Amino acid sequence: MAIYGLITPGGDGTGAGLVDGAKAKVLICDDDPLLLELMEFRLRAKGYEVIKAVDGAEALAKATQDGPDIIVLDAMMPKADGIEVLARIKGDPALSETPIVMLTARKAEKDIVSALEKGADDYLVKPFIPEELLARLARLIARRSGKR
Repeated sequence: MAIYGLITPGGDGTGAGLVDGAKAKVLICDDDPLLLELMEFRLRAKGYEVIKAVDGAEALAKATQDGPDIIVLDAMMPKADGIEVLARIKGDPALSETPIVMLTARKAEKDIVSALEKGADDYLVKPFIPEELLARLARLIARRSGKR
């Protein structure tokens, strides 16, 4: 008797999108250790490789060093805020195509519009639904790797 599982964006049954045959690498940047831990747990459970950063400077360094497939970025962080990090990543030719999802408590229209104008690929407001974030990440990874 065959058992058929859910076909995921990566097709491997884990829920993680695949990029060139490898599990997608997600850089999560937030200064809230509890949120980082929760996001890491949820992402790893779906089969993603997770890289963490606790401030804007570390986010920039890890984006350059680790070449993530997608970035989840808080707007309010020490050392460099998320909007500055967003602008610097989108201005770097080596990183500019990396999808970025802003995940922040800033919910004013001007903040959302500013982030989208600076190149954010998506924007979620805290508190957020973890499954919604995972669905948005899978969609952006699939789009980046050419699968819709």
